[in-house]
Amino acid sequence: MTHPGASTQHLVALRQSLPGLGVDGVLIPRSDEFLGEYVPPSSERLAWLTGFTGSAGMAIVLANRAAVFTDGRYTTQVAAQTDPALWERRHLIEQPPHEWLAEHAAGLRIGYDPRLHPQAAIDRLADTGAVLVPLAANPIDDIWRHRPAPPQAAAVPQPAEYAGLSSEEKRAAAAQALNDAGEDAAILADAHSVAWLLNIRGGDLAHTPLALGSAVLHANGQVDLFMEPAKLGPATREHMGNHVSVHPPAALAESLAALGGRTVRVDPDLTPAWYAATLQEAGAKLTHGEDPVRLPRACKNPVEQQGARAAHLRDAGAMARFLHWFATEAPKGGLTEVSAAERLLAFRTALPLFRAESFPAISGAGENGAVIHYRASAESDRPIRPNECYLIDSGAQFTDGTTDITRTLWTGPGDPPAELMERYTRVLRGHIALSTLRFPQGAAGPHLDAVARRPLWDAGLDYDHGTGHGVGSFLSVHEGPVAFSRAAKPVPLREGMILSNEPGFYLPGHYGIRIENLLLTRATPQLPGQAKPFLEFETLTLAPYDRRLIDLPQLSPVERAWIDAYHARVLAEVGPALEGEAAAWLATACARL
Repeated sequence: MTHPGASTQHLVALRQSLPGLGVDGVLIPRSDEFLGEYVPPSSERLAWLTGFTGSAGMAIVLANRAAVFTDGRYTTQVAAQTDPALWERRHLIEQPPHEWLAEHAAGLRIGYDPRLHPQAAIDRLADTGAVLVPLAANPIDDIWRHRPAPPQAAAVPQPAEYAGLSSEEKRAAAAQALNDAGEDAAILADAHSVAWLLNIRGGDLAHTPLALGSAVLHANGQVDLFMEPAKLGPATREHMGNHVSVHPPAALAESLAALGGRTVRVDPDLTPAWYAATLQEAGAKLTHGEDPVRLPRACKNPVEQQGARAAHLRDAGAMARFLHWFATEAPKGGLTEVSAAERLLAFRTALPLFRAESFPAISGAGENGAVIHYRASAESDRPIRPNECYLIDSGAQFTDGTTDITRTLWTGPGDPPAELMERYTRVLRGHIALSTLRFPQGAAGPHLDAVARRPLWDAGLDYDHGTGHGVGSFLSVHEGPVAFSRAAKPVPLREGMILSNEPGFYLPGHYGIRIENLLLTRATPQLPGQAKPFLEFETLTLAPYDRRLIDLPQLSPVERAWIDAYHARVLAEVGPALEGEAAAWLATACARL
């Protein structure tokens, strides 16, 4: 994305533009106009400016100082990718932007692109003493030479056999929610909501099957879709039906102006601030409420649930073949981080309904495993050496579901050190604790996060990321509104939600440990005397844990029995898809502890 010296030149050019904009500084988020986690190359403004390529962050640039903010997943990466002479590195949660603005920008005019910031984020910065100024155009776009063109991949239908509900059924339910609330329309700025509501997918992003666009949902079930018309061929238009009107994105402002006098729902967390300003100027009455598609999208319907099971079983075959191959080859030496990730991708690519990786694989050996969102490249690729720790976090997009799995492996042929085994087993115990939890309806992700951390906390250890995130149905591998995280909103878990369970431990400069399965939330059987409804989890991911890293004396009888039962299930469900040496390896890997 950048080259040596580019960050200096880009920062100088941006600072030179500030007087012409009438501001003393600017905010540069890592987002596009759809506020998605993953953005196309044409929207990688933060990377262009700073060199930092992670999926979460923001920069603030003043005339004489600048800071880049990232969360705990990217602390090591941002230090490697940015120039400390140019950028102060700050923790997005522990040293948030509003504190930096209050300290360094009180009384200054700070510009921002209102199409790239949700209103809630701007509101959080409003009491810092800085004067926030919405800009008519993005300052980066005016100075970014050779900026990539916006993506133009075709939008394609997502068949009902995988979607479970027709777009008409989904639109009717969402419209009823608006009617019940006395609202005339809702803004759908999140391209994931648009894709799910209209049962369309696309190829505008490398790992998330989106056709980027926004929409207005009306209380009569009609939808105005704002997407480049060239993306929507005759088959897709017929699939969407005549209750969906297609408009070019340039028509969005005029269409919002036509909502003057109407009551319009705007989600302040998912909608760029520009929408509210445009609607208010037109005389619309705004109500703040959640995107009416977001929660139904998170609660997978029975067809989506069965698709997730099928996708994970298919993916498990590829993982088993990879783990067998790795166990055979790693002790010999000769593997690299890139070659291992490529081999896993090759196993997946051969599977039916495979469409893409759900994110670039995190393939980290030794010290690189401690970089939470490490991405091996030609420049960073290093050998996977015998007798060290290797972390592989990867996933796939299938037409019927999205997968995400992490396994931490010992390369052998020698035995792992006792300290590594002790810490791996604490991570595994937390992983088991969350997998087996029964909890009352109404409990939310932040309430459950500590369950997975307890074994680590007992030893004075922790990890600087959430324990788990929501996962879409052939959509984003990271999906709201639920998450196992202290920083997440306390949205109660519901039946049908799919979340990851991925506690970890990282020793910078030495190794990283993370163990991840995906969990499907479901109702529990009624117990005698049970006072209220409870929920539990069904484990979707099927792959053995590395028994060489398990410190058996640390396990309780219940934990040990759970692992044995899980491995027996893996062998019974995945074993029939394997043959020869791979099948024999899986039988050994899944033997009782």
